[in-house]
Amino acid sequence: MRIAVYVPLLLSLLAPLGARPLSERCEPRLATCLLTASSLILGAASTISLGLLAVTGLIRIPLLAHLGHWSPSSAQHTDPAQLSIALIAGLLLGGAAITAGRMLWRRVRTLAAAAMDAACMPTRDGLVVTEDEAPDAYALPGLPGRVVISTGMLHTLDDAEHAILLAHERAHLSAHHYAFVALAQLGAATNPLLRPLANAVTYTIERWADENAVTVAG
Repeated sequence: MRIAVYVPLLLSLLAPLGARPLSERCEPRLATCLLTASSLILGAASTISLGLLAVTGLIRIPLLAHLGHWSPSSAQHTDPAQLSIALIAGLLLGGAAITAGRMLWRRVRTLAAAAMDAACMPTRDGLVVTEDEAPDAYALPGLPGRVVISTGMLHTLDDAEHAILLAHERAHLSAHHYAFVALAQLGAATNPLLRPLANAVTYTIERWADENAVTVAG
């Protein structure tokens, strides 16, 4: 246990080094899944490691050990963490919990607002055109989602480019790319070392949508 408890933390240092090569060289769908899973798993594992370091260190304090019916002398003999390390781990764990909670709350509110906005945009084919001279286009998650395109964007595209843009944005909706981004960011919220993985996911979903657009548009 002395070594195993530090393994997730070590992997969190090494994993970001492979994020960029994986995102650029691997098939985008597979890269997205691997990066998202890595961010979630390492985020959860590093959180558990911090929890173990904090608990097994703090039970050296006689009062805390008594509350949990532990033996301070036994903990001191088998414990992998010094008290100072346990205190640092506890602070990091608290910060990770707060950051992850705030990120999750903001993400839920954002998705709920997007779903409400989409529900207020009735359309037959899922395409909503807004009166705006600034070129803009995005996928709006919902049940069902919408593709929103400004008139300024439409004026800059010919028919073929219009079809490619629609295919790209619809790929974001059909493949639930927003969920991959949210999950990867949740892992990074618990462990800031994993932010390169979450950033790579935002890149791979664009590659994924691009390849889908190529397939659809020929």
